[in-house]
Amino acid sequence: QVQLVESGGGLVQAGGSLKLSCAASGRTFGTYVMGWFRQAPGKEREFVAATSWSGGRTYYADCMKGRFTISRDNAKNTVYLQMNSLKPEDTAVYYCAAKRTEFDLGDIRKYDYWGQGTQVTVSS
Repeated sequence: QVQLVESGGGLVQAGGSLKLSCAASGRTFGTYVMGWFRQAPGKEREFVAATSWSGGRTYYADCMKGRFTISRDNAKNTVYLQMNSLKPEDTAVYYCAAKRTEFDLGDIRKYDYWGQGTQVTVSS
């Protein structure tokens, strides 16, 4: 069992930055692939980024490449999402999630655990 708690969301102006954190419970955090998703009002939840269990491999949705960076600190049981050059269309609730394998990273059905989400609002 893994419990995930996101933090770091808030209101930011366009062009600004935010760093989200996702703290995980349990001693098995380092064995999970971690992902970030987001869901805007009226839209489906979409894949943002993921990182392998060691953090050595990272994956991004095309529209986030170059602006967002995912990282993890297994000693702190935490995964991060650094978001730069934010745009109003990045406004959404951001969720972290955990799964065992690096297959189907964009498929929300393949993730075993989810956090409650943190709101990110980007004003124009």
